[in-house]
Amino acid sequence: MWKDEILEEIYRIREEHAKAFNYDLQAICDDLRQKQAVSNRQIISQPLKQRNRLHSKSQ
Repeated sequence: MWKDEILEEIYRIREEHAKAFNYDLQAICDDLRQKQAVSNRQIISQPLKQRNRLHSKSQ
């Protein structure tokens, strides 16, 4: 079976990060948000696209 080395590395890093926080999702997210805040990178967010309701109203 074909193995994707990049994905394997991502899975390994993600597992190590989760294990470091005892798999506590809140602690993991808090850590990632803190790292994002101090990264000095521009954060670009886009609003969610709204579903076109015109089509569903006409039926």
